[in-house]
Amino acid sequence: MSPAPSFFHQEVVDRFHDFLKAWVRKHRLGKTGIAPIDMVLTEHRATQPDVVYISNARLAIIKHTLEGPADLVAEVISPESRKRDRIDKKDLYEQHGVREYWLIDPEARTVEILHLESGMYRLAGRWHPGERASSQLLKGFEVPVSNLFGEA
Repeated sequence: MSPAPSFFHQEVVDRFHDFLKAWVRKHRLGKTGIAPIDMVLTEHRATQPDVVYISNARLAIIKHTLEGPADLVAEVISPESRKRDRIDKKDLYEQHGVREYWLIDPEARTVEILHLESGMYRLAGRWHPGERASSQLLKGFEVPVSNLFGEA
């Protein structure tokens, strides 16, 4: 069994979710959620992303679990999850069509966004404190990186 995330990890998850939820609600774009919730990708593969966004067009995937990939997934990287988030989940999310993948790294103090194009992830950008990470999927949605890490 994996150890529970740190309190700081959960604070970062909460801050990102607050930004995303406010944007999605303001623009009536769909729904958001936070872990723990299973995102079932195949009969034998499921993950529990830290934060998810599901567009209005795909709300039917919301059952007791998410029955298919969310449109946007964010993972807050912890020392124990670095390989899993950066390699294993990245490959899995890319393969199953998660349209945008946010990697929030408190240790490196960066936010990276991978955007799905023609079935492959492309790095949309890497942002640091003092900068604003901006979504390709949700046009106009930006997050001040400093705020995510409690620096503003």
